[in-house]
Amino acid sequence: MMTMWVFGYGSLMWNPGFPVARRELATLSGWSRSFCMSSIHHRGTEEKPGLVLALDAVHNARCRGIAFAVEPGHEARTLDELRERELISSAYLERELEIDLDIGERVCAVTYVIDPHHEQYCGGMPLERQAQIIATAIGGRGPNTEYLYNTAAHLAEIGLGDPDLDWLSARVREITS
Repeated sequence: MMTMWVFGYGSLMWNPGFPVARRELATLSGWSRSFCMSSIHHRGTEEKPGLVLALDAVHNARCRGIAFAVEPGHEARTLDELRERELISSAYLERELEIDLDIGERVCAVTYVIDPHHEQYCGGMPLERQAQIIATAIGGRGPNTEYLYNTAAHLAEIGLGDPDLDWLSARVREITS
């Protein structure tokens, strides 16, 4: 049986929620990580939406993240749980995309990308506006700030710092202090 891979670029990196046999740093070409999805469930509400990261198709972009090999025998349950978590509002689309592992392998991975035609899509929002939203939004999985801070810290910890997330973290800390 082939290994099932999942590409994590946001909260999956620090909270995969499924049994992991192996993790590798990886690159997904043609996609950019950004706060381009309005969150009305996990990190905000319909009345006061937050923002979550999504992958937006961008020519020549590259997104660095973590490829997770699902522990053998847990593929079906993992896919069910990922769909329940990620496809809650249909703003994400599930795709099998080729990613390049830093160790030199190319694999196909289950990857969740934004539907740019969905009403929750909000790509191109200025960073200052993103900071203002993230600073105060709270959803079913907790404060939007926690999501931002955990993701930025984890990226830095594994050597994949993201300048936009670093700026947002510093700015949101200013707003909330």
